[in-house]
Amino acid sequence: MLITMKNNVFKGLLLIVVCLGCSDAFAQEKNPKSNYNYNEAFANNFYTKNATETRSASGQPGAKYWQNSADYVLSATLNDATNEIIGTETLTYTNNSPDKLGFLWMQLDQNLFKKDSRGHAVVPLKGSRNGAHGQEFDGGYKIKSVKIVSLVAGKPVEKEATYTISDTRMQINLPQELKANGGSVKIKIDYAYICPEYGSDRTGVLTTKNGKIFTIAQWYPRMCVYDDVRGWNTNPYLGAGEFYLEYGNFDISITAPANHIVVCSGELQNPAEVYTAEQQKRWTAAKASDKTVMIRSAEEVNNATSRPAGKANLTWKFKLTNARDASWASSPAFIIDAARINLPSGKKSLAISAYPVESNGGNAWERSTEYTKASIENYSKRWLEYPYPAATNVAGNEGGMEYPGIVFCGWESKAADLWGVTDHEFGHIWFPMIVGSNERLFAWMDEGFNTFINGLSSYDFNNGEYKSPTPNMHEMSGMLTGESLEPVFAAPDNLKENNLGILAYYKPGAGLDMLRNHILGPERFDNALRTYVARWAYKHPTPDDFFRTIENVAGEDLGWFWRSWFINNWKFDQAITEVKYIKNDPTKGAIITVDNLEKMPLPVIVEATTKSGKKFTKTLPVVVWERNVSWAFKLESNEELESIVIDPAHVFPDSNTANNTWNSKDGITQVVVLDGYLGNYSSTKIPIKVNFTEEDGTLVMNATGQPSLPLDDKGNGKFALEQAGLSIQFNAAKDAFTLTYSGQNFEFTKDK
Repeated sequence: MLITMKNNVFKGLLLIVVCLGCSDAFAQEKNPKSNYNYNEAFANNFYTKNATETRSASGQPGAKYWQNSADYVLSATLNDATNEIIGTETLTYTNNSPDKLGFLWMQLDQNLFKKDSRGHAVVPLKGSRNGAHGQEFDGGYKIKSVKIVSLVAGKPVEKEATYTISDTRMQINLPQELKANGGSVKIKIDYAYICPEYGSDRTGVLTTKNGKIFTIAQWYPRMCVYDDVRGWNTNPYLGAGEFYLEYGNFDISITAPANHIVVCSGELQNPAEVYTAEQQKRWTAAKASDKTVMIRSAEEVNNATSRPAGKANLTWKFKLTNARDASWASSPAFIIDAARINLPSGKKSLAISAYPVESNGGNAWERSTEYTKASIENYSKRWLEYPYPAATNVAGNEGGMEYPGIVFCGWESKAADLWGVTDHEFGHIWFPMIVGSNERLFAWMDEGFNTFINGLSSYDFNNGEYKSPTPNMHEMSGMLTGESLEPVFAAPDNLKENNLGILAYYKPGAGLDMLRNHILGPERFDNALRTYVARWAYKHPTPDDFFRTIENVAGEDLGWFWRSWFINNWKFDQAITEVKYIKNDPTKGAIITVDNLEKMPLPVIVEATTKSGKKFTKTLPVVVWERNVSWAFKLESNEELESIVIDPAHVFPDSNTANNTWNSKDGITQVVVLDGYLGNYSSTKIPIKVNFTEEDGTLVMNATGQPSLPLDDKGNGKFALEQAGLSIQFNAAKDAFTLTYSGQNFEFTKDK
């Protein structure tokens, strides 16, 4: 009876120890200074929404994915004296949704420049990138008429529509509900507006010595997106947030003074009417040339023979298919040059540049077409083939702005700056012109993605002529994870303006770089990103669609990364907390302990240098932090260590580098040599055997039928698991020990 009782007591104490979760829980308690919570970082159920018929759990469009379309016939006349644009728009809107629609919403972006607009109201006194830079003018759309066009007896009939304008939105009431699953309606809008000289860095008028350069965007009422996520997306245009647009086809006519040259999204339909015979020959030569061909030189800009004679105005006609927007530029001051773009399929496109004489020379815009061609060809190889017949770079007073097939870049840019802005703006063809994310809400899904691919292309261009330096993420940690920052996930209009560059561009770009180069590897990441582009080309992905695609294609649960870097603004800090030699012998290797002190987990990269100068590198996957705050690992070194450094290449944003380095002068932790304690032990009173082993310098107790229990060394042959009230005292000969639990002693002797 006594034996049984003692046996049960012993088994009971072991069960208590197990139930306490000793090894994990106690290890966590050893470091109360850490802010890391592995249950928060690696929590299940990152995704809050299940798959639907329209969006798959794997991140691809669902079996019943739908999206509406908007086809435009646009005509506009430019008055270069008053900066006025008078336009007519005929919109054909097709409702592919399963819902009937009783009204439509359209974006009136030019209304941002009305004095009573919401966007004008939020321009701070210190000034802003957004707005019209203090220009006093009669801004905004003058909507002259909105009509529903229908066919009656085969003839078009126009009927006035009722509509309501609210800031930068217009709601058009339909005379009858638009049918679901393919119903369409045609709407005709007559309008006019004055183009701002500086329109939120997206559109404007630049005065040069040879005339004005008009860079024209957001120049017609555009359809709001009706989607399966929010229904109508009607967030007002305040300046910081960009655009979310439907795809469709464009038929465009631009009437401008005859001395102007017009460039536009899409393909020119009537070159014989707007270019001279000589210029048409040069265009033909450019389409067959990998070198830049001059269409209209600097010397010809003021030569009347460089423009067709006999007319006061000319109408330029363009067509563009399967695009979400269209823009154009017009000027008498344009130098025009071009070169062939070679696409992977064998198809060709055309790189075009339009710029004033002020931008020519000194390694400046005379290289624009070279940059454009290289950028388009590179991204076409890496991600998806360029879809448009031309890629036009226009020198304007914008710092840089992108539209399908055409971009506006700073007229004063040159050399590396011009390459950078050209490559960046044309990179936007892929994000968001092809992959049509909601820029109004998720700026990082176009700016961040584009910043990331720009870094890759800088290495590809001309043997790295303008390659970006490898970022020092230690130095950038304060900028990327500072306490004053909002999360990347915040909408652009919900960010401090000074934080927009960091959170929309640099931080998501840096995150994707870490993911590619140090978490997934280039092959897995590139395959996943290409899949995302292919899946969502000319469609409307959400952040979940991106996250799910990367995870499913790469085969990796990345909830911890999305949660740390995008959803939250978590800091990262790893520290070396202990270094010891196995059995105090440098030739047997070293045990290094690293702690995770901040909320973000990342892989561990350690570089150790020996006294003789040998280097050992150890990389641990992020899963070591899945249930640990502190982690010890063995380094297979064979001599004394001189130094150990966490993240020697500075690829992760460590917020406190002071704890990243250990030097021999910091001292080695001496360990107890446990060899004498190892082996099997038995008790004459309890039918249980106890075996002691050593794991990474820790004495581990293994009892019959029980899990292994690591013990803390208390010195002088005493070991304990204090949290369970258990202690073990060896005799001097190390051939026997007394186990104490709850005031009871149990004697064990070493087996012969």
